[in-house]
Amino acid sequence: MMRDLSRHVAHYTPLFGIFVCGILGFWLYSYDRKFQMAVAVAVAVSYVVWGAVHHYLHKDLYWEVLFEYVMFAAVGLVVLASAIFWA
Repeated sequence: MMRDLSRHVAHYTPLFGIFVCGILGFWLYSYDRKFQMAVAVAVAVSYVVWGAVHHYLHKDLYWEVLFEYVMFAAVGLVVLASAIFWA
């Protein structure tokens, strides 16, 4: 278990960085709803790209996997857009 985790640290560190930058951008620009939405879209796109690259490197990238990443990103965007514009 720990051996597998240590092999993937190099893959998951950028993902962690993407989410941390997204949270910081969302918080720092809390006064600008349009910019918050732009940050949310950038994080969602980065998440999908990270997933595609990660699975490509592990040789298990399939359309179903990519579709799953796109759908999770889309749901996240809908939730964030609801929180930003209707709150």
